[in-house]
Amino acid sequence: MPMTDPNLGLSYGWTQGEHNWNGGMDANLKRLGAVIGLAVKDRDLTTPPAAPVEGERYLIPAAATGAWAGKAGQIAVRIGASWEYHVPRPGWLCFIEDESVLAVFKATGWSPGVPI
Repeated sequence: MPMTDPNLGLSYGWTQGEHNWNGGMDANLKRLGAVIGLAVKDRDLTTPPAAPVEGERYLIPAAATGAWAGKAGQIAVRIGASWEYHVPRPGWLCFIEDESVLAVFKATGWSPGVPI
């Protein structure tokens, strides 16, 4: 039975031939692609874009609606024509494209950001 690492939530430790290795590895790779080198388009859109591009990422603000409702504080990633969500961990860095700032996630949420 696989275990979960405490930092990125990746699965590991399958025994050879164990069921769902393929599905678990697919989930691991999608998660890595979503959160490593994190850059998002925006962090204050409350409604998902009407025509998102594959791979686009957004920080979901409070009071989000539509597919993002109830996902405040999470990272939304467009993968395979649907939204996937990831909960950030303290210390994660994120470049916010529309603001040109680098922000860090803390226990209180994302920092205002440092212009770069």
